[in-house]
Amino acid sequence: MRITLAVAGFRMSDLAITIEDNQLVIRGRQVEEGEHVYLHRCIAARQFQRSFVLAEGIEVRGAWLDNGLLHVDLVRPTVEPRVRTVQIRGSDGAEGEAAPTRLTPRSATKPSP
Repeated sequence: MRITLAVAGFRMSDLAITIEDNQLVIRGRQVEEGEHVYLHRCIAARQFQRSFVLAEGIEVRGAWLDNGLLHVDLVRPTVEPRVRTVQIRGSDGAEGEAAPTRLTPRSATKPSP
């Protein structure tokens, strides 16, 4: 999986990527260099912040800047199923095997008319 943002005019030093809890946060901020007079300032001269909520288990593998596009690679690692046995203790705290529980169908417990 990949997230791609258009960040024309931003350098790598102007961008920051952080992971806060389950959110991927991408910030861009340009530093003013000297005094300039502009007739119009487009998106390249503004700061921005974009947040993406990551699903549980998603990891950020890396990011790179290429021709004004910031790419962030995401992966969902394969989780191998784990089976774990939980020991059952009695009310006296003694460990051991639990006695088998007998289940009866609901119809067997209803009084007949």
